[in-house]
Amino acid sequence: MATRGLAITLLSGFQLIMATTFTWAIANLDRETSDGFVFTAHYTVSAADDTYSAGAYGSIGFERPDTLVAFADLTSDIVVGWVKEKLTAEKVTEVENALQGQLDEQRAPTKAAGLPWAAAE
Repeated sequence: MATRGLAITLLSGFQLIMATTFTWAIANLDRETSDGFVFTAHYTVSAADDTYSAGAYGSIGFERPDTLVAFADLTSDIVVGWVKEKLTAEKVTEVENALQGQLDEQRAPTKAAGLPWAAAE
């Protein structure tokens, strides 16, 4: 019987662990019309598990490179790569950890608001 209880405990603990999916996307690009040089990317980061979601928005500027990629040839994957490279892996992890913290807070709130007498009225 002790083994069965342990299995139930482990299963319950396993059910609380839900994978978070982080999605980086490009919301808009600012470019020079003369040659298509993208000087700013506006990006979003979404975090979601099977129940909760959170998001962030940011903008980042770019230096003019030696060789331009034609604006028409840009893809979301290319620009997301530029954004993550410019942010650095440390900042990407920081953003994703902050969003994970928001999901964790939704799952198990540590703060609340309200009036104790409002429920009685």
